[in-house]
Amino acid sequence: MTFLIRPARPADAATLPAIERSAAELFRLDPALAWLADSDVPDAARHLHAIEQATVWVAENIDGQLAGFLRAVEIDRQLHVEELSVSQHFQGQGIGRKLLSGVIEHARRQQLEAITLTTFRDLPWNAPFYQRMGFVVLDDENIGTHLAEALRDEIAHGLPGKRRCAMRLSLP
Repeated sequence: MTFLIRPARPADAATLPAIERSAAELFRLDPALAWLADSDVPDAARHLHAIEQATVWVAENIDGQLAGFLRAVEIDRQLHVEELSVSQHFQGQGIGRKLLSGVIEHARRQQLEAITLTTFRDLPWNAPFYQRMGFVVLDDENIGTHLAEALRDEIAHGLPGKRRCAMRLSLP
């Protein structure tokens, strides 16, 4: 199936919480993280706010159905990926890769220095996926302030710190 990667529109906001909830079901495969599948997700109003800030891209099929989204913010000439979610029904079709590739191209056009994110180091659809896309795991000395703060916030919200990492893709 063909998917168009495009900037999100205000009308998309109502669909994004369901995509995020559906994507989180994957965490049930790891008993220690299964609780994440039941966690709250941002509501449509929060997604709308992000869309109005021009920081959200969606994957839409030819029938107009949204399959996934990526939300990012620009920080210090870097684009920081806050969320990448693909609905369960559409997982395994390369949609996450297409969303991320589209955002990489956007960041290059904006002449940004890098793309950053935080993720689980040991889940196959997390750090290993991003490594295949060219991201590298950062050590504590190279992590930078915004990524260190993001990891501290995640740990404060219950994520296991030893399983989390910060990653960066430098843009030429």
